[in-house]
Amino acid sequence: MEASNPIQRDLSWREALWIALAGMVAFQLAYTYASCSFLIAVYLWSLFQLTRLATSRHAFYFGLGVGFATCAPQAMFFWEIFGPAAIGLWCVLAFWIALFVSLGRLSRREFGPLVGVVLLPFLWTGLEYFRSELYFLRFSWLSPGLAFAKTLSWLPMRYVGVYGIAFVIMTGISMCSLLSRKPQIYTSLGLLLYLGILTNLTPPRILNASSLPSDLRVAGVQMEFPSELEALDGLNKLVQAFPQVRLLVLSECTFDGPVPEIVKNWCRKNQRYLIVGGKDAIDKTNYYNTAFVIGPDGTIIFKQAKCIPVQFFKDGLPATGQKLWNSPWGKLGICICYDLSYSRVTDELVRLGAQAIIVPTMDVVDWGRHQHELHARIAPTRAAEYGLPIFRLASSGISQAVNLDGRVLTTAPTPGEGAMLSTTLRLPGSGTIPPDRVMARICVGVTAAASVWFIFSCVRKRKISLENPNPL
Repeated sequence: MEASNPIQRDLSWREALWIALAGMVAFQLAYTYASCSFLIAVYLWSLFQLTRLATSRHAFYFGLGVGFATCAPQAMFFWEIFGPAAIGLWCVLAFWIALFVSLGRLSRREFGPLVGVVLLPFLWTGLEYFRSELYFLRFSWLSPGLAFAKTLSWLPMRYVGVYGIAFVIMTGISMCSLLSRKPQIYTSLGLLLYLGILTNLTPPRILNASSLPSDLRVAGVQMEFPSELEALDGLNKLVQAFPQVRLLVLSECTFDGPVPEIVKNWCRKNQRYLIVGGKDAIDKTNYYNTAFVIGPDGTIIFKQAKCIPVQFFKDGLPATGQKLWNSPWGKLGICICYDLSYSRVTDELVRLGAQAIIVPTMDVVDWGRHQHELHARIAPTRAAEYGLPIFRLASSGISQAVNLDGRVLTTAPTPGEGAMLSTTLRLPGSGTIPPDRVMARICVGVTAAASVWFIFSCVRKRKISLENPNPL
């Protein structure tokens, strides 16, 4: 029986080494080339297979190695920001991969080859959601779902979500592993081929539609830490380039303080709405990192603080709540930079009835092109998940206007000081939250319960071993 069913047999270290290498290469290809995004399934398959290692120590170290080799090259910008401390952050990201492989091995041992394998997609999703959304060092980038950010057109993201897509792939891997050897190989290759075709199909053509009064014309210009006069010069150039646009956007942290009066007067003189980043002071030392909306009368008509300040940065206090701006075009949600990376923030905007999301963003040019490219994966994924258009204006690129199906309509490059972009966004009635948000929380509970079970089981076995040191 064990010889006929490969999921029963432990991996040798040589087999594990080749499987780990395949996973690392597949991950880098999936994140480097859009046409290879489907290879993220090979990465998940490799982690699934590593749960067959013979000991918990081997499982943990192999998982740690794969995690470090996949995360460190993609997150090399950590070194530009944090210096040698980046090594510790890379290890933190790798730890979650190691933890999955270790818990996966325990699941096989404790619950058997059927239940143990079926549990693995729940363990993966529970750990992924927890490390992405719930604990202090949360970091949602580099997840399998974001590998598809450039190939979303034919993927059902509105029905599965960024966490759900990885759950579906891992479930498919689990089900295939229960088959005998030849059917398992043929079925796995067939599903991988199907995913490859799905992610490489030509996007469906969108027919041009006549403009409606509710359509949102919006424009922005990239400027990194401009002076007041530089900001005014950028706004003047923006109006000259796009004279019909009434809503203008500047980046997060455009001003190191409140919006200057000279900028408010410019809005009054030019009869424009402006969304711009600045600081909303609480006292002499504390403030909110805030996106201000200036109306055509030159007054602040709406503001939204950043909900999740970036760890280790002086990024203000977290917002006390979220609201929508009831603009002349419809209900607009505003989130600031890193907030877009967290579904807990953007989900709330959708619940409130947002018809589009505006994202002032600060991406410093010194952080490097790859950091900008990774960050640019978030907006298309969120748009496809919710069925909402997104306009993201970054200080130094990559700025994006994204259609409600996740297609990038226009973009501004990095480095791109002074680069402008404009688009017309068709506002839907409302967006929808994908079902993976509930499913992911359930997976967190399942993972926590399984972890407690493993701990008690290990303690019990240890106690029995001490009580019976020489069993017959």
